[in-house]
Amino acid sequence: MAQSRRNFIKGLTLGTVGLSATNILANVDSSAILSSSKKEVRRQTFNMCGYRAPKIDKVRVTFIGVGSRGRSNLRQMTFLEGVEIKSICDIDPSAIDKTQKLLSDQKLPKAKVYTGSDYAWKRACEDPDIDLVSIAVPRGPLHAAISIYAMEQGKHVAVEVPAIFTIDEAWKLVETSENTKRHCMMMENCCYDFFELLTLNMVRKGYFGDVVHADAAYIHSSGGADGLVSGKSRIWALEEKQRHNGNLYPTHGLGPVCQAMNINRGDKFTYMVSMSSDDFMRGKAVHEKAKEDPYYERFDGSNFCGNMNTSLIRTENGKTIMLQYDVTSPRVYSRIHMLSGTKAACMKYPLPARISTKEKWLNDAEMKELEDKYTPETLKRIGDMAKKVGGHGGMDFLMTWRLIDCLRNGLPMDQDVYDAALWSVIWPLSEWSVANKSKPVDVPDFTRGAWKTNEPTDVSLSQGGSTLVRMELL
Repeated sequence: MAQSRRNFIKGLTLGTVGLSATNILANVDSSAILSSSKKEVRRQTFNMCGYRAPKIDKVRVTFIGVGSRGRSNLRQMTFLEGVEIKSICDIDPSAIDKTQKLLSDQKLPKAKVYTGSDYAWKRACEDPDIDLVSIAVPRGPLHAAISIYAMEQGKHVAVEVPAIFTIDEAWKLVETSENTKRHCMMMENCCYDFFELLTLNMVRKGYFGDVVHADAAYIHSSGGADGLVSGKSRIWALEEKQRHNGNLYPTHGLGPVCQAMNINRGDKFTYMVSMSSDDFMRGKAVHEKAKEDPYYERFDGSNFCGNMNTSLIRTENGKTIMLQYDVTSPRVYSRIHMLSGTKAACMKYPLPARISTKEKWLNDAEMKELEDKYTPETLKRIGDMAKKVGGHGGMDFLMTWRLIDCLRNGLPMDQDVYDAALWSVIWPLSEWSVANKSKPVDVPDFTRGAWKTNEPTDVSLSQGGSTLVRMELL
């Protein structure tokens, strides 16, 4: 089954939907990245930021990939009224069986199944009775390929992170969304975590003043699902770190601070630099693993992704972001989420999260007072339900509820295709900078100037909010 998935991905890199034939699993081609980022001037054909698609009373969904992550996304939707789970697609029979049982347990009808072919997902996307395609397949060119094909078939898209892996894919994703007027939302769930939504609302209300710098990250000990030596069912993760060296998972930390700094909506990235340490841990772990299991011998002696990657990003308005990635060191989980404003600052990690003003950390009572005053309406209405449903503490459910509510009420997406492209493109750009002695690299403006007039995201829930939760399941 793992081999079939690898063949599937390999086939896609040969241009099945008109994408670049460059194998994204190969060593980075720095000249190709730069040539992609410096192509002829592109013009926006339609602005998807703030776009209100026609309302969909009942959102009919197909799920491409129903492994652990895809099945978790599907479960979130079983709690929502106004959603119909029409079909699922996977090449793994056990994943399909588990998903059908989940639907049955939630007192919902079984879904139509697309399987038996590495390209069964095309048939799922082509179904005229589908409004939304939810994509949760292993990281690779499938994310962009399925997203693009689905939009070409007239479907809205919700795709797991990162949305793209090359600059060419990013531009194709953006242009397809504009040409089809179909939403492409990257499912960056960390934008919906409770402290991130609280501080975003505080930024909108002016509490922090002008946010001039942010720290963001994805840091934690990787002894869990993505260990130093991934299991055979996740061998793609080890292959990824064997062939790429940069920030390979930028969006969790970057997404929330971009929203707080109005990136793509009043400001934009201009250039970035990136530096990686050597690998001091994964190679040794692989060497020991190869002694007991010949399967891992092909990885032994590889130069793996550095243990710590640090990237610095500068914006058009002179602001900065420090972004880090480290999943090998014995460190506690952290996305940092530090916002530094002219009036106040905050830092989420290490927990508990704190806010400071004039060099004073606010005490528990003062923090509680701020929470009571600035908690956005979304959390007031859905927060307790989200915690009951679960999914990374409830942020998965908040994201899913908001996605469906926007589609049902014809509201703009909190995260649009420009965000998906920009937050994801840090991977290939960081990789080029690392490979070229941390030289600066320009960041494409996927809005093509529209960032100057685009409006910030609305977290007040002043519109929408009509999507109900199946309370009997809580």
